[in-house]
Amino acid sequence: MQEHFHFTTDPAKLQKQYAAIFCFVSAQLSLIQMYLHRRNRHLVKQEDEVVMAVHLLGKLLGFSSERAWHRFVTGNLFTNGSFLERSRYNRRCRALGFAIKWIRHELAKRGQHHAYAVVDSLPLPLCHPARMQRVKRFRGIADMGYCASKKQWYYGFKLHLQVTNQGLAMGYVVTEASCHDVKAAETVMTQIPHPYNFGDKGYISHALREKLYEEHQAAFWTPSRHNQKHGPSKAWEEWIQKKRKVIETVFSILVDQYRITDIRANSIAGFEVALDGILLAYSLVTLGLVER
Repeated sequence: MQEHFHFTTDPAKLQKQYAAIFCFVSAQLSLIQMYLHRRNRHLVKQEDEVVMAVHLLGKLLGFSSERAWHRFVTGNLFTNGSFLERSRYNRRCRALGFAIKWIRHELAKRGQHHAYAVVDSLPLPLCHPARMQRVKRFRGIADMGYCASKKQWYYGFKLHLQVTNQGLAMGYVVTEASCHDVKAAETVMTQIPHPYNFGDKGYISHALREKLYEEHQAAFWTPSRHNQKHGPSKAWEEWIQKKRKVIETVFSILVDQYRITDIRANSIAGFEVALDGILLAYSLVTLGLVER
């Protein structure tokens, strides 16, 4: 699909999206002091703003292959040969990873003014289940975990994400697939604290709820288990379920449109830059700063 993407893309819309991202990135980079220690900086073919804008545009359009995306860029956006070669472009993206992370974090702070936040986890498989026992990708870092919604085992990571009621991604952390949701919950919800939070049954923990309230003044509600004594009313359970629907929608968008589960990076730095780029591109669309 990505090889023939240019046949179905409106060039005018593509240029409009690129211009919007470029203007936003340029304004944000002017607010931070960037000291990139690299030699021959005066000889760069493209500025940092261009590299970041191209990277975010690729994530916005759902490209998971850097090779296919670079081929698309050189054939549609920079047809005069002025763009970087693929290996140098990838190195520049990794070097700008801290700037991408900083910009995304600043955008995520806007979610503190939204009504409430929801936390949940999303599996990030790194291979087909049939290859779990012999895969070498991220061996020693990733591991095998169980996805309860799909009722299957997978090898990879787990994304723990906090989302506001308006769909804006806030705090997140990536762990091994076997990590329990409760262990990562505090880290996720305290990066950008929100006073009102919801979770599913995987986050049921009296100690976690008390710690969030006492140390961070954050209320945290979860549905009750079926065998729990003195459980809340059915109306309360349905109310929480309605509040949690937003994060299911966000996960569906990230998987189907941004292909967050298809990241092909083979290094931690590359994986992190790709993930931050996807979340930043999604945040720009959610806040209405870029049209998808």
